[in-house]
Amino acid sequence: MANEPLLMIPGPVMLHPRVLKAMSKQMINHRDKAFSEIYDECRSTLQYVLNTKNDTYVLTGSGSCAMEAAVSNLVKGDRVVSIVNGKFGERFRDIALRYGTVESLEFEWGTPIDLKKVEDALAKGAKVVTMVHNETSAGVKNPAEEVGRLARKYDALFVLDCITSAGGDLVEVDRWGVDIAVTGAQKCLGAPSGLSSVSVSRKAWDSMVKNPPYYMDLKKYKKSAEAERSETPYTPSITLFYGMLEAMRIIREETMEKRIARHRKGAEGVRAAMKALGLELYPVTDEHTVLSNTVTAVKLPGGVTDKDLRGTMKSDDGVAIAGGQDRLKGRIFRIPTMNAFTEADMARTLGSLENALIKLNALDKGKKNAGVEAFRKVFNG
Repeated sequence: MANEPLLMIPGPVMLHPRVLKAMSKQMINHRDKAFSEIYDECRSTLQYVLNTKNDTYVLTGSGSCAMEAAVSNLVKGDRVVSIVNGKFGERFRDIALRYGTVESLEFEWGTPIDLKKVEDALAKGAKVVTMVHNETSAGVKNPAEEVGRLARKYDALFVLDCITSAGGDLVEVDRWGVDIAVTGAQKCLGAPSGLSSVSVSRKAWDSMVKNPPYYMDLKKYKKSAEAERSETPYTPSITLFYGMLEAMRIIREETMEKRIARHRKGAEGVRAAMKALGLELYPVTDEHTVLSNTVTAVKLPGGVTDKDLRGTMKSDDGVAIAGGQDRLKGRIFRIPTMNAFTEADMARTLGSLENALIKLNALDKGKKNAGVEAFRKVFNG
C-alpha cells in the first residue's frame, strides 16, 4: 500500500508476508523432533547459500554475536590481522582486540584493499585474518577470494563476515578457503533480526582455543548438532526460527542463481538512477573498486542535509532510507537492494527521493521520474 511505511535500510529488511505469518505460530519444545527438523533445514539451506560443506550452526544472537563467536573460539593471545575499510571491518578489529594482538590494516572507508599490504602483514605471521566481504557502510565489496588465497599461503585462518552478502550475492566459502563464515538473518536472507550463523572448517575445528566463551562455545554447538536428534545447546528463539525457516524456503524456491541476478540488477538500476539524477556515488570509483550488489552509497548533494533529505522522505512518503555512519554521517545516504525487494518498492523509494530533492531545491522539476525510469530500464533489461 502506498501509505504504508516502507523500510529501505541495509537491515533489518521488510519481511515477506509468509515470514510474518510463520512467526505467529505457537511455541514448541525445543528438544523435540519438530524443532530438530526446523534447525536442520535452516542449516542445510545456509550451506546452499554459502556454497559450503562445512559444519554450519545457527545462533540466537545478531551478526555481531557470530562475529565474536568466530574470533573468541580461535584467538587467545594470538596475532590477528584485521582488514578495515568501513565500520564493520572496524567492529571485527575491535572484537579481535579483546582476545589477541591485532595488526589493523586501515584503508579509507570505501577504498579498495591493498593486497600487497595484506600479504606483507600475513608474512610476519598471524593465526587469523578477518575481513568483511560486503561493507555496507561504504557500499563496496572486498576481494574475499584473493584474501583467502593469501591466508592459505601463509597458513592463517580466514574469518569472513558475509552478513550483508549471503543470500544476495555470490559467496563461495569452500572455494575461497573461508574457515569461519559469519551471516546475519536480517539482511539478504530476509529473516527476522536476532539470529546469525557460523560455518566452520575442519582447519578451524583443529585450531580452537581450550576455554572459549561459555554461551558461544562452538564445540558445544557441534556436539548438540551431532546428538541423536540435532538441537542447539541452549534455548533458541523459536519464533525467530519459524521466520527463518520460511525465509530459507523462499530462497530455495527462487534459487540462488536468480536471487543473485535480481540483487545485481537492482543495484545496477539504483546506480543508473543516481546518474540520471546527477548524484555522485560514494566512493568515487576507480578500476580496483567493486561496488556492492546489496547497497548503494550516494553523496549528499550540496546544500542538502541528511536530516532534511531522509526526514522529508519519511514524513511525506513513509519511506525510510539509511544515512551514513560514523565518519560518513551527514555525507552520504544509502539505498539497499536486499531480500524480497520488488520493482514497485524501488520505484516508490526513488520517486520519494526525487520528490524530496525537488522540495529541497536540489533537483530540477524536469528530472521528475528520471531516476525511476532509469532504474526500470536496467532492472527489466
